Amino acid sequence: MGALPKSPYVSPEEYLLGENDRPDGQKYEYVNGQIYAMAGASRGHNLLAGNFFLALALHLRGSRCQVFQSDMRVEIQIFNDTRYYYPDVQVTCEDETASHFNQSPCLVIEVLSGSTARKDRTEKLVGYRMIPTLQEYVLCSQDTPYVEIYRRSNEWLKESYTEGKTFTLVSVGLEMAVDDLYTFLR
Repeated sequence: MGALPKSPYVSPEEYLLGENDRPDGQKYEYVNGQIYAMAGASRGHNLLAGNFFLALALHLRGSRCQVFQSDMRVEIQIFNDTRYYYPDVQVTCEDETASHFNQSPCLVIEVLSGSTARKDRTEKLVGYRMIPTLQEYVLCSQDTPYVEIYRRSNEWLKESYTEGKTFTLVSVGLEMAVDDLYTFLR
């Protein structure tokens, strides 16, 4: 992901108007007046995000919670800090009213790539932590069975899970095996 060439400040309203009906299908994230192009996703990235989405959708079917894939943005707006990100998977259990973004996810999942790992572990971690309803932020490698979980309940300290391990997404009450997420690597 990279910033567009030194563009002037873009208001959140201008960003949303341009982004909601973009004919070329390209997605851009927004951070305090700057717009950043999203990188394309690999096969492993899509398979891993899909495995998370499927497990969560089946688990949460019939509940008030909703699961979204990478076409739904998350809005973060705290004082003068305004951001719009496209997480790979997100869950919200709140009554959301906006048609193109959620404001109150309880769970956000990002699949790491070489070009996004640093931003996902730093800027996005800081941004997502500002969301009062967020309980867990999950990062996972697309190339090797490795899952990191950051939880509000333990002051956002990193927990790591590898091959043969299981973890629980407390925010939605789902236990998952790392091996089940990475079946495509076998």
